[in-house]
Amino acid sequence: MPRTGTLTQKVALEMLGVGPCYHMVDVLADLDQAQLWERALDGEQPWTEIFDGFNSTVDWPGGYFYRELMDFYPEAKVLLSVRDPQGWERSMRQTVWAVRHGESLIRLLSSAQAHVDPRWRGFLKMIDRLVWEEQGTFSAGHDEPDQLIDTMHRHNEEVQRTVPAERLLVWRVEEGWEPLCDFLELAVPDAPFPHVNDRTEFLNRIIDGSLEVLREWRARESLVEPSFAAGS
Repeated sequence: MPRTGTLTQKVALEMLGVGPCYHMVDVLADLDQAQLWERALDGEQPWTEIFDGFNSTVDWPGGYFYRELMDFYPEAKVLLSVRDPQGWERSMRQTVWAVRHGESLIRLLSSAQAHVDPRWRGFLKMIDRLVWEEQGTFSAGHDEPDQLIDTMHRHNEEVQRTVPAERLLVWRVEEGWEPLCDFLELAVPDAPFPHVNDRTEFLNRIIDGSLEVLREWRARESLVEPSFAAGS
């Protein structure tokens, strides 16, 4: 699930040599990627296009398609990262949920950006399908904390029923290197386990990105404003 320390996981997997690791930040860095994920939501399997040059993936969109990916990559192992439900719900509410709901600054800026940036508009369309609408992760409801938490529990239980035990690790980022390295059959690095404040990173990427696009749009609009000369 998103908001389970996935950016920390990305860094950790890359430190272990199983990167580059695909993450939502890669979609934010190249919004044209949203079109590939739209194709996946339509039932296609553009996995070789999406993951060209990558050796692992964490977070959504990839995690949403864990069943398809574990079939397409039969040698791959599956990491189910978990987190305490209440802390996870607060994090989701302040980040992923806030981008599309409520009257927060991040939602207002994101919606304004969508009015002037077709690529961002396409990204949000993909996110709505992936997360909020009929086939999305939280289509059963998300306004109340219990609704988000219930969906998280159902997802975690489904993964554990679906993935063969020998391919699955249920893990919290607080557990650090040892269980992860044992699962991947890799040596524990001679370095501290990373910690990335992905809430701050998420908010900064969305807010700063929206502000930059809106500033550029305002500058362009200023250049084409009509000028008037007083006649005599």
